[in-house]
Amino acid sequence: MGRPQDVEDLVARALRGEHRAVARLISLVETDTAAGRLLLREVAARLAPYTGRAHVVGLTGPPGVGKSTSTSALVAALRRRGRRVGVLAVDPSSPFSGGALLGDRVRMQDHALDREVYIRSMASRGHLGGLAWSTPQALRVLDAAGCDVIIIETVGVGQSEVEIAGLADTTLVLLAPGMGDGIQAAKAGILEIGDVYVINKADRDGADQVRRDLRSMLALGDRPEGAWRPPIIKTIAHKGDGLDEVVAAIDAHREHLESSGELERRRTRRARDEIEAIAVTALREKWGNVHGYDGLDALAAAVVAGVKDPYAAADELLAAVSG
Repeated sequence: MGRPQDVEDLVARALRGEHRAVARLISLVETDTAAGRLLLREVAARLAPYTGRAHVVGLTGPPGVGKSTSTSALVAALRRRGRRVGVLAVDPSSPFSGGALLGDRVRMQDHALDREVYIRSMASRGHLGGLAWSTPQALRVLDAAGCDVIIIETVGVGQSEVEIAGLADTTLVLLAPGMGDGIQAAKAGILEIGDVYVINKADRDGADQVRRDLRSMLALGDRPEGAWRPPIIKTIAHKGDGLDEVVAAIDAHREHLESSGELERRRTRRARDEIEAIAVTALREKWGNVHGYDGLDALAAAVVAGVKDPYAAADELLAAVSG
């Protein structure tokens, strides 16, 4: 596929909810080539009028808390309510081969034959923050394809995995007994981004202690009058216990977002961040040839000799390259 008319046909089929067309469009937005980026612009332009309806739910937490199992159980709970569901499951890439196991799809085989569920595994390809670089574009494809709810399951990289909060309307933070004491809970960056906290594996010893630690941590926050107060829900995902309460909390949070105007603010912030990321990437490509500039070594020598400061040298480099 490489012509605009091919993109037009794919988009038309994806808007009708055809799984194969959705899969090909996501593969296209994941393509990191010059030709692929040109087609990506065409895809984005054609999908833009049909996006903005899906509720985006981010699901994050440390490794081992049962994110994939919880995602599968959450999909089942949403389907019982007649929702059409998309899942973007991001798996870590190998630093050696660049590949990924994409094991989340293996864990979600219960939904493989459901035509109202679309599951896509994506490799992070070295992108930090728990997501893949192309996640926002893949999100747009699923939104336009008619998904009511899109779940983004992050890699699970630990305390730094906070990027999901900028992409999701509602962020679920999963924890489990045995993942650390109250001090660990208080310092973890991901515990500052949650709209709903879920304690999975709640049949294990220590679940009540995790809940107490969470309540203590949340009590330290300064929340203005009328602000959303994140609920804490205990689940046993492999049995499906507690997932209906999680769905109810997600729905309640969406109602709060809409009534308070926060949903529009979050989505505007998301669009702003995406525009900025695209612009920065374009600038990085534009200035990527500075290493080949003949005068760079001379500028470096001048800085070492104390003749120039690095800021003046950088200004001279940019002026030379842009000219």
